[in-house]
Amino acid sequence: MIWQYGDMARRIKTTLSVDEDLMRHVRVRAARTGRTQSDVLEEALRQGLGVVQRIRAKNEADEEEALGLAAEAVHEVRAERSR
Repeated sequence: MIWQYGDMARRIKTTLSVDEDLMRHVRVRAARTGRTQSDVLEEALRQGLGVVQRIRAKNEADEEEALGLAAEAVHEVRAERSR
């Protein structure tokens, strides 16, 4: 099933199995920001996939290398924030 929302890209309805804790974070963020859970998930996917794509291009890396570099960057940022 495909919906069209004004000027937004076409959307498809799908079913996913998502970790319970991750979904709790999605629900909390949606409630705090006044957005839908779908909007929060879509934004997170776009950001995450975009980061990996930029890392791939910048480092001429394959998908696995790019994912590893992205994970390292996240861990570094989290470590800095916890100091």
